[in-house]
Amino acid sequence: MAKAAKKPAAKAARPVPKRATARTVTKAKPSAKAKATTKAPSKPQVKAAAPKPRLPKGPAWQWSAVETAAAIRSGAVSSLEVTQAHIARMHAVNPKLNAVVVDLSDDALKAARAADKARDKSGLLHGVPVTIKENVDYEGRPNPNGVPAQMGIIAPSDAPVVRNLRKAGAIVLGLTNTPEFSFRGFTDNPLHGLTLNPWDPEITCGGSSGGAGAAVAAGIGTIAHGNDIGGSLRWPAHCNGVVTIKPTQGRIPAYNESAAAERPMLAHLMSSQGPLARSVADVRLALDVMSRRDPRDPWWVPAPLEGDKPKRPIKVALAKLPGDMDVDPSVTAALRQAADALERSGYRVSEVEVPDITGVWQTWCDIITNEVVVLQEAKMLAVTSEDFHKAWGGMKAKAAELDLAGWMNATAQRSTHIRAWQLFFEEYPVVLAPTTVKPTPGPREDTVSPERVREIFFNDIRFISAINVLGLPGAVVPVTVHNGQPIGVQLIAGRYREDLALDAAAAIEKRAGMLVRQLWERMA
Repeated sequence: MAKAAKKPAAKAARPVPKRATARTVTKAKPSAKAKATTKAPSKPQVKAAAPKPRLPKGPAWQWSAVETAAAIRSGAVSSLEVTQAHIARMHAVNPKLNAVVVDLSDDALKAARAADKARDKSGLLHGVPVTIKENVDYEGRPNPNGVPAQMGIIAPSDAPVVRNLRKAGAIVLGLTNTPEFSFRGFTDNPLHGLTLNPWDPEITCGGSSGGAGAAVAAGIGTIAHGNDIGGSLRWPAHCNGVVTIKPTQGRIPAYNESAAAERPMLAHLMSSQGPLARSVADVRLALDVMSRRDPRDPWWVPAPLEGDKPKRPIKVALAKLPGDMDVDPSVTAALRQAADALERSGYRVSEVEVPDITGVWQTWCDIITNEVVVLQEAKMLAVTSEDFHKAWGGMKAKAAELDLAGWMNATAQRSTHIRAWQLFFEEYPVVLAPTTVKPTPGPREDTVSPERVREIFFNDIRFISAINVLGLPGAVVPVTVHNGQPIGVQLIAGRYREDLALDAAAAIEKRAGMLVRQLWERMA
């Protein structure tokens, strides 16, 4: 806090001569010469008070992570005050949404008090409230991954992403919902139930990081942790009108000590941990924190967060959509709006064909499905719901059944696809693509039929899931609201060039604004 300015000291009384009383003392009149040479006494110098730190606008739960961290660091507000505001918001809106399924309010308040007493407050997220998806290890807590039969799996340590957030000083408010085994694009499970979209309960919040997306959009936590093996960060970001980055594989370390066995190699290579937030600046901050080294992940790569800047103007490829895709006009309009925003910011946008997105998607589907069938399917089906069986059946039906030689050829084909995309980025450093080409579906749409599942994954979100097999970074930023539903677009860049994807996302955000403010007005 600013110190109060010191009051000037009172003028000292003139000393009294020894042989006179105070009443008999008289002042000698100065001579004319003395009058001329005597200077007026200087006024005491008043030290200007330091300006009081200013708080961001609005209630604390609406502040960005960047603003919150700065306000706490400056002493304008305490971590306890901010945490209390987020907890109050969570208790106000979460009962309807069911986004946070493990309430850690008591632990969060203790951590906030400790943060305020700490001498070292240099952590990038010191005192800042966040949420964690309930499919990574959180020390001392169950890691059920949406499956009731797994409630006995207790995490012996924090997963790397949790450890990195805590090291940076973040305060964990709670754990967010995910579908069974985090294997659906719709967040519902028999353990915690259905998570609703804060924009509209008739549309899905996405998955598998649906709880994370709904929470951060509604104002619960400044940053939400999630992960993505087939769109599980970018799809919820689109559905909930928030920002995300699916980083390059190896950017953010991953490991669950509670797991009974290691993940299959390709599943690991196609999966990424990452943040969801309400602004691009917050996603950048979270990416910096989350990507710190952890020796438990042998695939972690110490790549710089900033790379060489491409020649300007930066060329952006607006992806031509395959002719077999059924595209809604609202998506076409949103892509054009995003392209216009980029052009106004100095990018040069051209609509061009990108390397074989359909073939890439099929490679992703074949690899992930066959790995699951061989190593996980029987155990998963034994402990999951009928809804899971329906969703998984629809996904499995689109994949080619591979023998060992077929699987090896598919994994080899992955390298061919990555090379083609890397060469494409030499001319077009950023690709502007849709997240989905259709309006956001209902909250349990993947249980309608196997045909509907195939339609959603192959037609609607083909440009999301395909990117996972390439291991490329993809950012999603909201562009507009159509019929009360947010629409986002995807920015794809070369390996370890998250900075280019986020730069382009920031240029779009500058024109579109932060759409969740419209949501908050509606919720109020």
